[in-house]
Amino acid sequence: EVQFVESGGDMVQAGGSLRLSCAASGFSFDDYAIGWFRRAPGKEREGLSCIDSSEGITYVNDHVKGRFTVSSDNAKNTVYLQMNNLKPEDTGLYFCARAMLVSPTCVGEYESWGQGTQVTVSS
Repeated sequence: EVQFVESGGDMVQAGGSLRLSCAASGFSFDDYAIGWFRRAPGKEREGLSCIDSSEGITYVNDHVKGRFTVSSDNAKNTVYLQMNNLKPEDTGLYFCARAMLVSPTCVGEYESWGQGTQVTVSS
């Protein structure tokens, strides 16, 4: 019933931009925080950002702060990740998930992971 579908990943040159979308179904954004994550080749999963408009939480971690921005459109049940000034080290699989409760820095118990969308940044 609960489902996330990520899209918007592509190949892009260093310095370029991408806008990722996380389309959700089966629940309301009013009841959950939505987090963005990525996994680079040979690396562990890394938390990037989360948003919970009902609780006034919007957070981007220090690794990508100033380049990435998270936003949501609750009417469309969609969360976005705007990525600017992309670097080769941003290459990886990007995906989203939900958590009922999160800290101000997005720590929480996430569930219902999507399949991800691939981002490849060339130099």
